[in-house]
Amino acid sequence: MSASRLHRVAVLVLEGAKPLDVGIPAQVFTTRASMPYEVRVCGATPGLVTGGDGLAYHVAHGLDALAWADLVFVPGYRFPDRDDPPRSVVDALIAAHERGARLAAISTGAFALAATGLLDGRRATTHWHYTRALAARHPLVRVDENVLFVDEGSVLTSAGAASGIDLCLHILRGDLGVAASNHAARRLVAAPYRSGGQAQYVPRSVPEPLGERFAATREWALHRLGEPLTLDVLAQQAGVSARTFSRRFVEETGYTPMQWVMRARIDLARELLERSERSVEQIADDVGLGTGANLRLHFQRILGTTPSEYRRTFTRGE
Repeated sequence: MSASRLHRVAVLVLEGAKPLDVGIPAQVFTTRASMPYEVRVCGATPGLVTGGDGLAYHVAHGLDALAWADLVFVPGYRFPDRDDPPRSVVDALIAAHERGARLAAISTGAFALAATGLLDGRRATTHWHYTRALAARHPLVRVDENVLFVDEGSVLTSAGAASGIDLCLHILRGDLGVAASNHAARRLVAAPYRSGGQAQYVPRSVPEPLGERFAATREWALHRLGEPLTLDVLAQQAGVSARTFSRRFVEETGYTPMQWVMRARIDLARELLERSERSVEQIADDVGLGTGANLRLHFQRILGTTPSEYRRTFTRGE
């Protein structure tokens, strides 16, 4: 998607809306010079919307904002398994999708998307506390409780509030590139990248100090992507056996160690393509992939495009 045109974002606040879920897309996509987005917060009708946790929201726009937007966020709300949103809301979401808008749910906002029928036959997730309720209420939805977010193209869903940040950064990465996404993550003091396939919560069997140690190893590896990084090297840095490291790593991230390293290298290559004039061969060496041919191979496999095409798409000023 071109970084030069203005993207229109609507945040749909339903009755019982959760404060963090509302605030995340409103803040991530806030209008600023480095962010070509305009955000409108809306409700079923303009005016006061009673939220959850003792808060209320005064929204300036009604459902007309969904006809204006090309990206619609539905934040989570209280008691989603009791009643569907008003029919007018469901119809407006369907109409927005038919017009080409992307629909993105945070946490229990997935129930509102499911009510439209647009999730039928598709993978989706929601907060782990509600995954069974979502599957029971909407049996045609392929509910995955073990992921942070799911991108099905025109409809996206995420787990709890923190994973809403991951989803927003994922969308930013696709719209504007890695550099813009990383800049937004730094502004939010958030992790720049957690894969959608990462578990919503780490099993209790993983001791907390070990989890901290693995996080430190990942940070260590991110500063050494141009160096040889094998499973044995990473396990030695974490101070555990390769077998233990591999098993625990998958539980924490949803990736094997080497899959994670490859994606980190590709993300660094993306940022260098966006922000520098270094050649594909030089970038391949910078990120530890050796040759331009090797970078092109993995770029195509992971992103479905070439480094040159990616650079043309996301070069600043286009």
